[in-house]
Amino acid sequence: MSEVAPSGSDGPIEVIVLNGASSSGKTTLAASLQDVLEESWLVFGIDTLISALPLALLEIHDDATIGARPRDHVFRKGGLSFGAEGEVTVGAEYRRLEAAWLLGLSAIADSGVRLILDEVFLDGRHSQDRVHQALAGRRVAWIGVTCDLDVATQRERDRGDRVVGESEKQARLVHDGVLYDLVVDTTSRSSDEVAGQIARHLRASTA
Repeated sequence: MSEVAPSGSDGPIEVIVLNGASSSGKTTLAASLQDVLEESWLVFGIDTLISALPLALLEIHDDATIGARPRDHVFRKGGLSFGAEGEVTVGAEYRRLEAAWLLGLSAIADSGVRLILDEVFLDGRHSQDRVHQALAGRRVAWIGVTCDLDVATQRERDRGDRVVGESEKQARLVHDGVLYDLVVDTTSRSSDEVAGQIARHLRASTA
């Protein structure tokens, strides 16, 4: 991964994109950023989109280790499929809905509201390109979030709502070819410490 990113136009940062594997600490970090940053920032991300999907577009393999499963339902092709070892298959219908979701985020940013996006770039640079295109003209800070695999796996098990193995499958995939302004690690540092690091970076980049 690289720390040279296509950040957009000059001026204050309007959107912060946190990208990392499942259970790398992005969600907690996003909340800490809301506490330390000036003005009001709204947090959205891949979990927001997934929670809005019809249940028929979510499939979890019967052999997957996960503490909280959705109620029984019939899976419709084209959604998200979670394999037994944490691999994720993305279908065409999910991509269609994701495109609409990104247009919605762009409209919110256009209204002057600042955003923190909690993302998992399942196809690396291609995912970044889709977000970058949707946010064209906005000043974006691209932040890579990493974590040691053993820590992320334990977080997965503790949470109970993630297929165990997701973090391992995604650890390299989500950063493949992605360009960053800053890469942070949450393995042993608190979310407040990492949020402070990002805030300092943002201030320096707009000084």
